[in-house]
Amino acid sequence: MAAACAAAARMFAYNATLCACDPGYYLSPNGTCVSLPTAGGGGGAFSDWQVGSVGAGSRNQTLYFLAPVLSLDAVRRLTQSQAVLLFTALLALLSWLAFCASARLVGRDPAAASNTRRGLFRARFWISRLDCVFHTQHWAADQQVLKKRKTELGGTCSVAALILFLGLVTVLLYQAINKRNIEVHRVKPANAPDLLSFVNDIEFHITTVSAMSCAQLAPPSTIAMGTPGFMDFRVLPLSTLLTYTCQNTSQGPSITLKCDGCRMPPRDHYVSWQFLDLPGRPASAVGFQFNLTTKQTGDDQHMSFVSGTINSDNYRDEKPKTFRGPDSNVLKIRLFPQMYNKLHDLKLLQPLLQDFTQGTTFSDVGSLNASLHNPTDGVINTTLYISYLSDYIVEISNQSALGPLSIVASIGGLYAFSVAIFLCLMSQCEARITKLRDEDTRMLKTLSKQRAQRNWDKVRKFVMYTWGPSNLDPSDRSGKWPEGSMMDSLHESFHKKRKPTRRPSSDASRTRRASDDMGALDIERVGELQRSSSSRQP
Repeated sequence: MAAACAAAARMFAYNATLCACDPGYYLSPNGTCVSLPTAGGGGGAFSDWQVGSVGAGSRNQTLYFLAPVLSLDAVRRLTQSQAVLLFTALLALLSWLAFCASARLVGRDPAAASNTRRGLFRARFWISRLDCVFHTQHWAADQQVLKKRKTELGGTCSVAALILFLGLVTVLLYQAINKRNIEVHRVKPANAPDLLSFVNDIEFHITTVSAMSCAQLAPPSTIAMGTPGFMDFRVLPLSTLLTYTCQNTSQGPSITLKCDGCRMPPRDHYVSWQFLDLPGRPASAVGFQFNLTTKQTGDDQHMSFVSGTINSDNYRDEKPKTFRGPDSNVLKIRLFPQMYNKLHDLKLLQPLLQDFTQGTTFSDVGSLNASLHNPTDGVINTTLYISYLSDYIVEISNQSALGPLSIVASIGGLYAFSVAIFLCLMSQCEARITKLRDEDTRMLKTLSKQRAQRNWDKVRKFVMYTWGPSNLDPSDRSGKWPEGSMMDSLHESFHKKRKPTRRPSSDASRTRRASDDMGALDIERVGELQRSSSSRQP
């Protein structure tokens, strides 16, 4: 057996037949020596510490059912940080500025062959139309009337100022929503009727981290009240105030002390219990885990708690230690009354583990081995010292930190701040780059020329389709389309000669037309005779 103990890690032999773990280690159910789970985690004597109020504090407990799917602590740390909102606003601002810069560098030619370049030029125009903040603040030379000018730089700065303003307003509103109320603690002296109104259900869970079991426990039977040595000191049966249970866990025996409907007495309480040696199972431990909770009787939604792990209170060295011996380990717990005015005068006793006094400990194998051979050291004494801070009551209430007028004033300040930044930027750019002063005029002229060219092309096509090619078309000077072509057929369809329309005539008109024709013939004959007679004369 001694050889087997020597071969195992963190284990030594005692009584020549039994094995024990080194100081600071205990025998786990699988037969190996393990240390306290939170020992060496940087917490010193007190590790894995938590103090708070479930439902009565600022943390929202209504979404805890999502914990198996989504880490709520990670989401809370992410969403409660104002830096995330500021980073999002800054990212949107930089993206907008990068887009405007790329549009100006690439989209310079409205008649480019690439659709991307033409689209970026149109984007530049619409960016200039977005100039809604600085349209009267652009460069104006001397002796000129100031007019509204919408430029690409003004549109860029206008939208950038609005992005920055909306980002800052989002952060402001988020802060106003989360911190619209501040928690105010007010301390007032406690009277007897005030203390008697605190009726709470109290539970103390204390686990002795070890390889022991409840079979080694000498259970508590009495509870002491008052100050030892004074007239108010009393010893009463445990059942008059507390109920006791013990449960075996993988980390050792867990003691539970409960008090349902307890009123807050002005005196202190002491409860003690012991663990004893059994054959082959020595009484030793490496630490204590505790969970202390209180809640108002009849209210299961709100609860105060404190939980953590204790391994030793020796801060001078970090040697692993094992608790064993006659000296008692004292856990000093304080309960102080808190009244939550914001929760309909909820009254809770806030538990705190204020102090831990260690008993007998061993930090080397030799001294622990000697203690295991000493029957007088075969015990672990534990005392729970409950102290009531009954002199004062802490009243907790909420007060509004931000009013509507302060929020409006803050929004106005953020708007002025955002506009001033980009106004300075725009002024510096226009003062140093001369062509930026009249870029709106140049862009409008470019768009007007492009529009006029498109309209002129439409007129030319209409003229050519209607009257055929003319000298306006430099590609064809002949003035005719090729015979049999589509344009020739279109030209013929537009220029077909209209046939004369015959109208019905009466007999009188026919007679008059015939007489007119005969008169005309007679006149022609007379003319011919005259010409012939004149030619015959000498």
